[in-house]
Amino acid sequence: MRYIDTHTHLDFAAFDHDRTAVLDDCLRLGVQRLVVLGVTASNWARVWQLCQQQPMLHAAFGLHPMFCQEHKPQHLDQLRQQLQDCVGNQPLCAVGEFGLDFYIDGADREAQQGLFEQQLALAADFALPALLHVRRAHAQCIATLKRFKLKRGGIIHAFTGSREEAAEYCKLGFKLGLGGAATWPQARRLQRTVAELPAASIVLETDSPDMPPGFAAGQRNSPQHIPQIAAHLAALRDEPLPQFAEQCWHNSCELFDWADTPVS
Repeated sequence: MRYIDTHTHLDFAAFDHDRTAVLDDCLRLGVQRLVVLGVTASNWARVWQLCQQQPMLHAAFGLHPMFCQEHKPQHLDQLRQQLQDCVGNQPLCAVGEFGLDFYIDGADREAQQGLFEQQLALAADFALPALLHVRRAHAQCIATLKRFKLKRGGIIHAFTGSREEAAEYCKLGFKLGLGGAATWPQARRLQRTVAELPAASIVLETDSPDMPPGFAAGQRNSPQHIPQIAAHLAALRDEPLPQFAEQCWHNSCELFDWADTPVS
C-alpha cells in the first residue's frame, strides 16, 4: 500500500537527530510523499532547502495564525516573492499553513481575518491549493471561502468539525485532513463523523511532530504513523484498508495535481 502525509513539520528541530532515518523508514512503510509546511517567514528557507534535497518531500509556505504577533506587514510581500521564486519547481505544492484560530486566548480576529484573506488571494493568484488551519472558526472560514471561490481548493487540516461543515467544505473543493485525533478513544463524535465522510473528501496527515495519535500518546508524532492511522480510520469506516489507502492516495494526487504513480 502507498500513502501520502499531507501535513508535516519535518523541518522542526524535533527531527534534527534522525530525519534521514525517519524518511528511510517512511519509504519502507509505503509513505512515499510528504508535505512540509512553513509557518513563519523565518522557516521558509529551511523548508525549501529540505524539500529540494529529498524528492519525496513537497513544500508549502504560509503565515500561521498562531504566530500572528510575529508576522510583519512586509512578510506578505516576502511570501509573494517566495512563491514567485519557487513556482514551477517540483517541490512547491501549496500555500500554507495559514487560516483562522479563534481558540487562542485574546486572538485578534480582525488581524487574523486580514492575513487569511491576503493569503487566500495569493493562493488564487498562483493557482495553488490552500492548506488551512481552522480552530473554532469554521463558520467564518466557510463564509470567507465562499467569497474567494478558489479554483484549486485545498485541505482543511486536522478536521474535527461537523458533517454539515464537512459538506460545505467539500462543495468548495476542499479535502479534509484526518490524522491521529480520531484514534483517541474519547473522540466519539469525530469518529462518527469520519465514518460518514465521502470517500473522495479524505486525505491523510500527521501534523508531525505535533498531535500524536492515541497509540503514541506522549511521544513525538511522525509520518511513520500514517499506515497505523489509516488502518484505524478504515476500521471506523468499515472499509478494507487497501481500498481506503488507495482512495486517500488518489485524493491527494488529484488535489496537488501529482502523477498518480510512485515516487522514484
